[in-house]
Amino acid sequence: MAVEELKKAKREKEILLDRIEKLEEEIQADAGKDKLSILWELLLRIDSMVLKGMIDTGEASDFRRVVMSSNAMVVDVFFDIMQREDVELLAELRHLSNKNRRNGFHIVHICTEMVPVVSVGSLASYVTGLSHALQRQGNLVEKLYASLELDEVQGLREIEAEFYSYFNGQFCGNRIWTGVVHGIGVTFIQPILYSTFFTRERLYGYPDDFERFSYFSRASLDYIVKSGKRPDVLHIHNWETAIIGPLFWEVFVKQGLEGTRIMLTCHDFGSLCLEQPDKLALCGLDSSRLHRSDRLQDNTKGHLANILKGGVVYSNKVVIMSSIYSKATIIHSLSHGLESTFSLHEDKLLIAPYGFDKFTWDPSKDKFLPENYSADNMKGKAICKVALQQHLGLTEHASVILVGCIFSEVSDVGLENLKEVVLIGSRRDVQFVFMRLGKVPCKNTSLDSFLAEIKDENVRFIDKCDEALSHLIYAGSDIILCPSFHDPILQAPLKAMRYGAAPIAITSFGKRIGSVVDHDSQSTKLSQFLNTTFAYLSLNQALDEIEQFHAVESEDNECNKERLLMGCRML
Repeated sequence: MAVEELKKAKREKEILLDRIEKLEEEIQADAGKDKLSILWELLLRIDSMVLKGMIDTGEASDFRRVVMSSNAMVVDVFFDIMQREDVELLAELRHLSNKNRRNGFHIVHICTEMVPVVSVGSLASYVTGLSHALQRQGNLVEKLYASLELDEVQGLREIEAEFYSYFNGQFCGNRIWTGVVHGIGVTFIQPILYSTFFTRERLYGYPDDFERFSYFSRASLDYIVKSGKRPDVLHIHNWETAIIGPLFWEVFVKQGLEGTRIMLTCHDFGSLCLEQPDKLALCGLDSSRLHRSDRLQDNTKGHLANILKGGVVYSNKVVIMSSIYSKATIIHSLSHGLESTFSLHEDKLLIAPYGFDKFTWDPSKDKFLPENYSADNMKGKAICKVALQQHLGLTEHASVILVGCIFSEVSDVGLENLKEVVLIGSRRDVQFVFMRLGKVPCKNTSLDSFLAEIKDENVRFIDKCDEALSHLIYAGSDIILCPSFHDPILQAPLKAMRYGAAPIAITSFGKRIGSVVDHDSQSTKLSQFLNTTFAYLSLNQALDEIEQFHAVESEDNECNKERLLMGCRML
């Protein structure tokens, strides 16, 4: 029955996709630029005028206030003249300028990732989502960015003006590109002398990462000053731009930025960036002033400078991203050697939960699924399971328990844990699909040995990143094995619950799991539900409950089913 419904759903989806494709072509042909993009193109042209010396920084600030306070009128006036020369735009700006004070804040993100330009971890979606939310509330939000992945940039243009930034004892030339990404104004800084800093295969993981990102951080502040920006908030992220905190207060605050404040967001304490103190001079800092216990000196390795610590010390507010841990737990148990620093600056620490992309990960609208479904109508999940089984060459039956596991690296799950889970499942005719989200196939002899050892017809391993298949795995699986419940990048537990699968942490399969979250006033309702419902559930227990779903209808089974669907409804 599910197979026939799957075939029918495929035919209907093909027809629908053809209609959508034709509609998109019509819209693309007829649609003009959206209002927000026009505003941002104009704001970025104002930056260009400052760099070219056409206007001073004070007049530029006035123009920006005009644009943001009278945006509807501005769009009407400038819609048809955006392609004209700067001289004509400047004349129109001066005509409109009434020096009205804007109501919102001016926020500049200085970051290394953003969706959809470059996305490595949770930072990318966080920055883009937060920027959209702040702009909807009437704030002026823009981004300074290091990468040169420019395919997704609308209205891309190079500012034809010289711009120099300080690094390693000299002033270095840069090319400046501006554009709009998803309605957000973005400025890209391209080094000329250090041209290879941001043209590499990957964004992170090089021996000279400190040099690369300190160059970008210093160049960003130099650009802000030269372009005449007077932001209310500089929002920096992780260790890569944490050096902006010391740079701002030690070098830049008296260059017209007295009203600006610094906010640091920490997504990951796994990398603190420990460097020799003399390297601070590369971006213009005095190590003799900063290499002290109350500033950048590392709390454990006193001969090294801790860049993330410097960001914490010099920022006005520090936001730590965590959906499940309280401030006290992070300070005393998860601070990676920064406990004394966090304790000293506890008043400015804030805990914020990770956002969840409800639009991309929504089974009721997911374009990658053969049949959509929701918590109120789960019929399509069985069809998705059969489709996944067909795709992987597994036995096609909706009643067979299917366990999915998606991870970024083999080390995240551990081969011994994988062996244990397959051994448990093989005794119960469970189907497994493992996917490693690497950009290139993994060359791992231990993994090869593991795959050769298991030789189970019910196990499939996909060693590549396949976005469509990853969505189908969540939709078609009864259980999702999660490398961790504290998973800001993959967010496997949240996606599992969203798609009606039981999340089980890969820690211990025969007994209760030791990874639990906080039960206190700072825990979210979702994290409390995740902890009380699934954190103590073993794989065997989850298999027992799902087998009971298929075997008999009972009051207990209905309660268990409702418990699973509750997580789907909460997201």
